[in-house]
Amino acid sequence: MAKRPNRMRWIMVAGGIALVGVLLYSTLQQTHRQFEVCMNFKGGTHCATASGATQAEAIRSAQGIDCELLSNGRDENMACLDREPSSVREVK
Repeated sequence: MAKRPNRMRWIMVAGGIALVGVLLYSTLQQTHRQFEVCMNFKGGTHCATASGATQAEAIRSAQGIDCELLSNGRDENMACLDREPSSVREVK
């Protein structure tokens, strides 16, 4: 009877280690690329830096930060997000 709880304990420890490994791997993959994006909107300019798994994700995230700070309300935010960034630079 003593073997069964000991075996279950090892299975739980192995599962916990696997879970931590998967979480660590996915966290590191999400911040693989980092870009600085500058947006011009309604006479204002803002530059933000963001990370993402791909170039497109990082740029879109930084663009969202910029537009959030430059716009006033949801409609302006959507209009800002439809514009092209004034500059995009990869941060190493």
